[in-house]
Amino acid sequence: MKSTLSKMLFIVGVVFLTSTFVMNNAKATVISYAKTTEGVTFKLDKGVMKIKIFSANIIEVKYTLMESVPEKQSLVVNNDWKTTGNFKVSEDSKEVVITTDKMKVKVNKATNAIKYTDLHNVLILAEDESAGKKITPAKIAGIDTYNCETKFNSPSDEALFGMGCHPEDTLSINYKGRDQSMAIKYMTGAIPVMLSNKGYGLMWDNYSASNFYGAEEGNTKYKYVSESGTMVDYYFFYGPEFDQIISSYRQITGTAPMYGKWAFGLFQSQDRYQSQAEVLSVKDGYRNNKLPVDCIVQDWFYWEPNVIGSHVMYPTRYPNPKFMVDELHKANLHAMISIWPVLAKGTPNYDELAKAGQLTDITWDNVMTHTFDSYYDAHSEKARSIYWRQAKEQLIAPYGWDAWWVDQCEPDNGALLDARRQSNFALGKGIDFFNTYSLMHSTGLYTNWRKDIAGKRVFLLIRQSFAGEQRNAATLWSSDITCTFRAFKSQVPQGINSCVSGIPYWTSDIGGYHLKWSAPDWSTPANRELFTRWFQFGTFSPIFRIHGKGERALFSNNWDAKTKDILLNYDNLRYRLLPYIYSLSWKVTSENYTIMRSLAFDFRNDAAVNSIPDQYMFGPAFLVNPVTEQLYTGKNNTASTLKVRNVYLPKSVKWYDFWTGKTLNGGQTIAAEAPIETIPLYIKAGSIVPMGPFVQYATEKPADPIELRIYQGANGQFTIYEDENDNYNYEKGAHATFTLVWNDAAKTLTLKAQEGKFPGMIQKRTINVVLVKENHGVGVALADKIDKTIVYNGTLQVVKL
Repeated sequence: MKSTLSKMLFIVGVVFLTSTFVMNNAKATVISYAKTTEGVTFKLDKGVMKIKIFSANIIEVKYTLMESVPEKQSLVVNNDWKTTGNFKVSEDSKEVVITTDKMKVKVNKATNAIKYTDLHNVLILAEDESAGKKITPAKIAGIDTYNCETKFNSPSDEALFGMGCHPEDTLSINYKGRDQSMAIKYMTGAIPVMLSNKGYGLMWDNYSASNFYGAEEGNTKYKYVSESGTMVDYYFFYGPEFDQIISSYRQITGTAPMYGKWAFGLFQSQDRYQSQAEVLSVKDGYRNNKLPVDCIVQDWFYWEPNVIGSHVMYPTRYPNPKFMVDELHKANLHAMISIWPVLAKGTPNYDELAKAGQLTDITWDNVMTHTFDSYYDAHSEKARSIYWRQAKEQLIAPYGWDAWWVDQCEPDNGALLDARRQSNFALGKGIDFFNTYSLMHSTGLYTNWRKDIAGKRVFLLIRQSFAGEQRNAATLWSSDITCTFRAFKSQVPQGINSCVSGIPYWTSDIGGYHLKWSAPDWSTPANRELFTRWFQFGTFSPIFRIHGKGERALFSNNWDAKTKDILLNYDNLRYRLLPYIYSLSWKVTSENYTIMRSLAFDFRNDAAVNSIPDQYMFGPAFLVNPVTEQLYTGKNNTASTLKVRNVYLPKSVKWYDFWTGKTLNGGQTIAAEAPIETIPLYIKAGSIVPMGPFVQYATEKPADPIELRIYQGANGQFTIYEDENDNYNYEKGAHATFTLVWNDAAKTLTLKAQEGKFPGMIQKRTINVVLVKENHGVGVALADKIDKTIVYNGTLQVVKL
């Protein structure tokens, strides 16, 4: 089937052959323009440009050398946007100006270069005057196509964030002044979303392999080049705050649905549990030792000696998979299974897809069986439907699995990237859909799960993400990283930038996945230190998940008594913070919020935060500072070595040490104490942090009583959210919220009237208020003394403290 895109490329080729292409690098002058209900279309002396006004702060720019802008069904933008924002058009001798309620878009008549300003004409962003948008003929993998390029001016004090997860990248977080490959392949991700401290964001709606160049022309410009397409197509988002930019991004690409509350507890996974008995022994190890956990994961090759894609749990090792999952459920555990988009020849599932013409010619060189196994065509709706039905009927529904581990979805065919470009998908040539396999794969899983699995929220753990993937309930994990301090250190900026890219849920393998493809000896002091530090970081990651080679469950004999105590302390802290975390997950869904927050979200105008790769906010309260240096077991460390890490406390804010209650002023770098049991945590003044009881799993007890820690020194508020924990009734209004407001000058706490209701909600609860100060209301334990006990029945109260 010849795709629409292939047809468009043919048309463009004809246009170029008329010799227009030889001048495509020259400035294209505006000949005329016409206002439409959606925006403004510009006829240029070389091509056409269309500016669409989605809203007052969301603009789409399309540019082509064709006679008209090609029709395109975006795979990323799923909002039909039937109404556009108000705008007006004016002009002078040099510019055409489009004015919305929040900004101006100025088009240079002589060059078609675009400037974005606020309503007071203060510059936000400008395309390069001479080469802001370019389309250039290219031959890639033997395919005649066109590079699509945009270039923008970049001032010296600009900082650029986002661009997805690149787990083996440098330790930098700021893309100003550096380049980045944007081609999804094994161990390399790409989310074409970038945010600037200048108050704007960009998203490039092109699915081919691309490159970002961040240091053009003496680091005064940056450009984004996609290797294949028929037009430049990008979105501009004006904030100026990062929360506003991310909200705009999700407005056009889809909101992230809620996870079950259990998904914010601990995941226990290993490569790999090899039998039903082993899985159930892990359950017993946690429950018998009173270690909080919510999910146990079955990784790959449960089918062995059958082949991949057979969807069989081998009976000798898994005699009764339904019994196994039922036993996990009886222990209030959830179960996740790894199912790949790859099928081996000779299986009925392979044969069905092959007969229907729904397999690609892309293969994975199976590292276990040394066979070449085939990817199904995730870009085909028919293939997605067949693939889903097979997995649902053979694995998901019969046994009752709660979550799906979506591994190997780049697709991964090793170094044979040209073969991916040359492949043919239902939508067109592989070169034009190089980066969207995981997006389309997760689209099939999410939409079909919602249709066929009632009452159970979708949770997908996915190895690669693309723009828009958040709408498919997908958590991005950072792939097969090594069990080293170097890999650990890299994960912090990658997690931060993944979330800046609009994907709210990210995780890494706590401890790393492998050490030279084997399991490290976790009983050594060095590896205990590594795992402990990584577990502390995991506690403050959006999703909290242990995985990799070698036994590292919290009850493992690889851990000595001290290590076990430290790990349990952080496990308990995560669970005590579930009222805080689950409420923030509602903000993700209802307000397009971001939990794991680059410091630029909250301190955009503090230049000192621009290049800090290893500090971030976790929600509005916690400044998290992972310890990624080997302070105890490194070759240069001795017993006398100071156990500290430098922490910058953003300015204009007072901060509390979470562990001691001491206060510090912002705008300074401190040497924070970091003994092995401590990750430096600081709480912003004005924060309200609800903490629940000690529990063994997320839904063991309602959050009653709540220990409400208030950090004085500024006004603040926090909204607590509750629902039925694991169904989609919240979409129909079955949920409740109540907002707490702290007035620092008056020393009053206002508990606003509760809004909403759901079956089983608490009608009356106890709130134990703690005004944090030095050595009071600190750490993981219950507060030593309650400053005020409030009985809240859902009605307005104002309490003096």
